Amino acid sequence: MADLWLPFQFGFMQNAFLICVIVAVPTALLSCFLVTKGWALMGDAVSHAVLPGIVAAYIIGAPLLIGAFVAGMFCAVATGVLTEHSRVKQDTVMGVVFSGMFGLGLVMYVATDGGIHLDHILFGNMLGVGTDDLVLAGWISALVTAVLVLRWKDILLFIFDPAQARAAGLNVNWLHYGLLAALSLTIVATLSAVGLILSIGLLIAPGAIAFLVTKRFGSMLWIAVAVCMISMITGTYASFWIDSAPAPTIVLILTIVFIIAFVTRVTVNRQRTKHI
Repeated sequence: MADLWLPFQFGFMQNAFLICVIVAVPTALLSCFLVTKGWALMGDAVSHAVLPGIVAAYIIGAPLLIGAFVAGMFCAVATGVLTEHSRVKQDTVMGVVFSGMFGLGLVMYVATDGGIHLDHILFGNMLGVGTDDLVLAGWISALVTAVLVLRWKDILLFIFDPAQARAAGLNVNWLHYGLLAALSLTIVATLSAVGLILSIGLLIAPGAIAFLVTKRFGSMLWIAVAVCMISMITGTYASFWIDSAPAPTIVLILTIVFIIAFVTRVTVNRQRTKHI
C-alpha cells in the first residue's frame, strides 16, 4: 500500500501533479467553447504556429513565452483576415497558415545554433517543470479562467448568434479576439507541460467528452474540468509506473474516455429509438 504513494514522494513528480491541476481548468473550459463554436482546428493551428515565435524570441534574446504568444495571436488574426477577404473556407485557411508557420519555425530552428531543445517544445517536459513554470502557468491559468467564468454567458451568445450578441450591446470583435487571446495564452501556459503538439488534445478532448455527456453548457463546463483534471493526474501517475512520458499518456487516457463516452451515447440513443 505504501508503494502507491511513492510517486508523490519525489519533487519532480509533485511539480508534475501541480502543473496538471493548474492547466487542467483553463484548457477544459476553453475546450468547451472551441468545440461548441467549431474552432477545434483553430486550437491546432495556433498550437503549431507558435514555433517560429519561440525560435525568433530565442534569437533576439527575448522570453520564449512572449514569442509564443505573439506568434499565436498573429496566426489567429491572420486566419480571420484571410477568411474575411477571400472565398476560401476557414478550415482551409487555417490549414495553410498553421502548416506554413510550423514549417517556418522548423527552418528557423535549423538555422540557429541548436540551443533550444526542440523535443521539449514539441512534446513538453512535464517532469522537468520548475518553480518559474508553475508560477507563470498559475498566473495565466488564473487570468484565463477568471475571464471565461465571468463572461461565459456573453461568449456563449457570441458563439451561437453573433448578430444577437451585437444587438444586445456586446462588442463582438472584443469577444472574438478575446477568445483567441485566451487560446494563445492557454497554449503558452501548457507549453512546458505537454508541448505544442499534444496541447491540442487538452484543448479538444475534455470539451468533446462533456458534449457527449450533457446537453447543458453550464454542466458541460464542470464535466470538462473534472474529466481533464482526473485524466491528467491519472496519466501522470500511470506514467511513473509504466515508464512512459506523462503528456502522451494523458492524451491517450483522454482518447479512451472519449471513446467510452461516444459508445455509451450511441448505445443510449439506440435504446431510446427502440422504445419509441
